[in-house]
Amino acid sequence: MTAEEVKSEEGQQEITMEGEDLTLKKDGGVLKVIKKEGTGNETPMTGDKVSVHYVGTLLDGTKFDSSRDRDEHFTFDLGKGQVIKAWDLGVATMKIGEVCQLICSPEYAYGAAGSPPKIPPNSTLVFEVELFQFKGEDLSDKEDGGIIRRILTKGEGYTKPNEGATVEVSLEGEWQGKVFDRRELTFEVGDGVDLGIPKGIEKALQSMEKGEESIIKLSPSYGFDSTGSYQFNIPPGAELCYKVKLISFEKAKESWEMNTEEKLEQGPIVKEKGTQYFKEGKYKQAALQYKKIVSWLDHESGLSEQDEQKARALQLAAHLNLAMCFIKIQEHAQALENCSKALELDSCNEKALFRRSEALFALKEFEEARNGFQKVVQLYPDNKAAKTQITACQRFLREQYEKDKRLYANMFSKFAEHDTKKEAAEKGKDEKPENGQTEEGSMELEQNP
Repeated sequence: MTAEEVKSEEGQQEITMEGEDLTLKKDGGVLKVIKKEGTGNETPMTGDKVSVHYVGTLLDGTKFDSSRDRDEHFTFDLGKGQVIKAWDLGVATMKIGEVCQLICSPEYAYGAAGSPPKIPPNSTLVFEVELFQFKGEDLSDKEDGGIIRRILTKGEGYTKPNEGATVEVSLEGEWQGKVFDRRELTFEVGDGVDLGIPKGIEKALQSMEKGEESIIKLSPSYGFDSTGSYQFNIPPGAELCYKVKLISFEKAKESWEMNTEEKLEQGPIVKEKGTQYFKEGKYKQAALQYKKIVSWLDHESGLSEQDEQKARALQLAAHLNLAMCFIKIQEHAQALENCSKALELDSCNEKALFRRSEALFALKEFEEARNGFQKVVQLYPDNKAAKTQITACQRFLREQYEKDKRLYANMFSKFAEHDTKKEAAEKGKDEKPENGQTEEGSMELEQNP
């Protein structure tokens, strides 16, 4: 603790330079005084999204900014350099509901330059901060809360593992407070499923730095999903919590780092790896392998005739296999896209035409699917599966026709009934009543029977 009174030249306010020194160097650069105690024992971690109110003043009491005046919480990611250093240090020590004062020297605020026009050069700043909430970083693609990371120990460097990187990790998995998996292992990102590692952990690893240790919470869809894990005796739909440390990693070469020779050499190896996954029923993992081939060769140009033939053969196989993977996992629109890519490479390819029609059939586009199967039979008369599918399409088209026929018949019947009632009503208006009708044709009430 330090204490020193600073008085402004104008005598407007006295600031007591006291509080807990939060700096690592203990140089007095960030002093904290708690004005109101918070609740609980938990404090934000690096990477957490925090929401605060604040009022910022100069040492003479001049207010230069206030979220309270805007009536809007200020939200930022802690420890990511999105705010001044003093805030990253100070807010990390706060509890929910806490109000504190942070006195920040220029080195931990806006430095020698200041932030004109409101903050002069070399300004010591005073902030009153209230912490309302904090939550872990959402790493899921759709930001649906499926993968929440809270960093225990920040890593080093700026690079992170990519798909296919070789990673060395230690992990500890918990379910309902009990540890079910504790080990240290090395594997390629994308192959973790073979080792009983949930896809959410592999996804999180691609956001981690070397040496980082984090708590990773997974919803069922990013854990063991609706199947659970027989290996670890985890039931379907379980929410999991892992402590993961990325000990080291070696990145896989990106497409732009590989020359044509490397791509054509690695292509068949990756294709075989994908085929093995497919045979094991691991269609999503297989698709990841085939996607690598597409990304490697999609924009290659200036190839020799021989290399061009090899590249086209690999691309064609990748798109055909991707289409089959997507059909298996019932992502038929994506299967259509890959079939179209395959047909750009080979317009009469039997598998591409057949799988395209399969996808259309699944999407209930029966007429277009039938036309596709008919083209397969026209080009490849021995394709019995296509002939069978033509019959199936025609059956569904007949059923659809009969259904539409009944629907329209019922609709027209209602229209006719409505028209008949309307005609009867209009006819009734045109008939003249025998008694009590005025010249205008409106009925008058009879006063006495």
